[in-house]
Amino acid sequence: MTWTKVLAADALASEGRQVVKVGTRKILLVNHESQVYAVDNTCPHLKMPMKNGKITEGGAIVCPIHRSAFDLRTGEVQDWCPWPPVVGTILSKISQSKTLSVFPVRVEEGSIWIDLEE
Repeated sequence: MTWTKVLAADALASEGRQVVKVGTRKILLVNHESQVYAVDNTCPHLKMPMKNGKITEGGAIVCPIHRSAFDLRTGEVQDWCPWPPVVGTILSKISQSKTLSVFPVRVEEGSIWIDLEE
């Protein structure tokens, strides 16, 4: 694993989120229920930012555009686009199997570290 220090731990408030840039990637850090998660800030389906997506009680982030929910721990789709049938038909052409990229996180020495190796 290759760990990269991305943010001071105290810069990410409880239930807060912050986008950090590592190389060319934009990574969304989410502090949910005292656990820090790191996910790609880009929806794998529509390529739009995830930063403003709702965080559910079950630990998922909801795409603010098409409202599909992704598990913060695994990136798996938990709920696929709950829109009306007309819009759902259009979105069904998008692969539902695409997961949100998630990255290992550790918090130590007052900093948040992530591993971008895949």
